[in-house]
Amino acid sequence: MAKKGTIGILTGGGDVPGLNPAIRAATIRATRNGYNVMGIRRGWAGLVEFISEKGVDNSDHVIPMDEHVVNDIGRVGGTFLHTSRTRPSHVKKNDVPEHLKSKYSEDMNDLTPEVIRNLEFLGIEYLLPIGGDDTLSYGHHLHKEGFKVVAIPKTMDNDVPGTDYCIGFSTCVTRTIELTNRLRTSGASHERFIVIEVFGRYAGFSALLPTMAGAANRCVIPEHEVDFDHLTRLMVKDRDENPSNYSIVLVSEGATFSGGDMVFEGDEKDAYGHKKLGGVGDRVSAEIKKRCNKFTKSTKGINFINQKLAYLVRCGDPDSMDSIVPMVYGNLALDLIMKGKSGLLVNMKKGTFGNAPLDIVTSYKKLVDVDKWYDAKRLRPKYHNFEGNAVFALAAE
Repeated sequence: MAKKGTIGILTGGGDVPGLNPAIRAATIRATRNGYNVMGIRRGWAGLVEFISEKGVDNSDHVIPMDEHVVNDIGRVGGTFLHTSRTRPSHVKKNDVPEHLKSKYSEDMNDLTPEVIRNLEFLGIEYLLPIGGDDTLSYGHHLHKEGFKVVAIPKTMDNDVPGTDYCIGFSTCVTRTIELTNRLRTSGASHERFIVIEVFGRYAGFSALLPTMAGAANRCVIPEHEVDFDHLTRLMVKDRDENPSNYSIVLVSEGATFSGGDMVFEGDEKDAYGHKKLGGVGDRVSAEIKKRCNKFTKSTKGINFINQKLAYLVRCGDPDSMDSIVPMVYGNLALDLIMKGKSGLLVNMKKGTFGNAPLDIVTSYKKLVDVDKWYDAKRLRPKYHNFEGNAVFALAAE
C-alpha cells in the first residue's frame, strides 16, 4: 500500500491506565490505512531533545511503530512511550539540551521553533498528543503555529474541558471504591476514623463520585473550602451512628480549608507552574485529632487510618471503560485525520462520541458544579438531577 504520510503520537503528564489502548488503536488504524506512525518518547521532551541531523541516533527519542510493535500493549496500564511534564515553550536554562545551549541562554526559553523543525525533519504531518490540559495546551499552541494536531484527553481527575470523559478516570474511580472498601475492615476492627487522600488538584470528581457510590461518609473537594470544626463534627457523628464505630472521608489532594491554601510537598514548580501536592491527608488527620474530643462522648482516644492512595489508583491494568473508550478515541482521531481535519479534541458528551475545537482546553477550568452536585453543609454529594446526564453524571458539562 502506498504510504499516505506520517503521524506522530506522544503521551504527556501523569501515567494512567488506558494510554496504551489509545496508542494501539490509533497505530493499528493508521498503518492499516497506509500511514507511517512514529512514536515520540517521553512526551514533549522527545521533540525537544531530538537532534535533527542525519546519522544521529535518536532512538531514545522516537520509535517507528506498526501493528507488531503495539499489538500486545493494549491490555496493560501506563504508557510504553513513557512520559514527561516538559513544556517546550517554557524551558529553563539548565534544562535546555546540550546541543541547543548556544542558541538558547535565557532563564526561560521557547523551544517551539526546534519542535517544529524536528517534526518536519521526521516528516510528521499530523501530531496526536494524548494528555491532560497541560499537555494539550501546548498541542493547541502548536496548532496556532500552523501544525496539524488532533488531541485525545487523558487525566485521572477528569478535568479536561470539552469532554465528559478523560482516559484513566474510570479506573481511578473503580480502584478508589475498591481500596476504600478494603480499608473498612481495618477501620471497623479498630473503631477508627479513616482519612483517604485521593487525586484532584483543582477538580473533585475523583473524590465526589466514589462517595456518591457509597465508598465514604463525607468528601472534601477543592471547589469548596472546609472548616475543620464542621468536618470533625460530621466525622464524629458518622462514627457514633455506625454500629462498627468508624467513619470515612475522602479528601482531594487539592482541597483547601478556611483561611488556608493547598498543601504542597515543597516550593518547587513543574514546567506548567504547578507545585507538587502532598500531605493534605496528614493535615486533615492532625486537625480532626486535635478537635475530636470536643465532639465525642468517648473517653478513649480515637485513632486514625490515614492513607494516601496515590499511584495505587493509576498503576496496573485498565478497567473495561478505560479499554473501550481509548480504543474509540484512537479511532476517532484517525477518522478526523483521514478527513484532513485538525485543531480538534476528540471527546464524549452525554454518551455520544464526537469532537470539539482544540482551543476549548485552554478556555476555562472544568470543575464540580457545587450548587448542583455537592451539599456543602453535609460535605457529601447531592442525589438528584440525574435525568439526561451522562454515565458519569456529575462530570458532564
